[in-house]
Amino acid sequence: MNEDESLCRYGLQPSFADLLHIREILRAQADLEQHDQDTELMKLCCLQLFNAGQLSDVLVIWQAKESSWDAHCSIDVQLLCGAGLDATKAHLEAEGTEDAAEALRYLLDCEAAGDFDNFSVAEEARWRANYYLTDQET
Repeated sequence: MNEDESLCRYGLQPSFADLLHIREILRAQADLEQHDQDTELMKLCCLQLFNAGQLSDVLVIWQAKESSWDAHCSIDVQLLCGAGLDATKAHLEAEGTEDAAEALRYLLDCEAAGDFDNFSVAEEARWRANYYLTDQET
């Protein structure tokens, strides 16, 4: 599956039933060697999970982001925060794993650097939807 097929099949607001498949696609792409990863598909999967707003997906997105240098650069940190910045930080703090601690440190560093100035889930979703939907019309 590529980015266009995923967008056509699941849209930007996937149904609850489709989330499992989207997670599987994201994990499979993250497991590929760097030169075989489709970071555009990964980024779309992260956006689809972001739009679902489930805290259980924060580490799924984080692990995909950290799967390679290209993925790290392609998947924006804001995509970790579909449930909101404060809820995401609280979730990562409560999670207690090394991955969660690493993600929280990175998130806090990005927040301190201004990457979350004026952040809102709704605005982030709107901006990204505009990107994908405008891209599809051309």
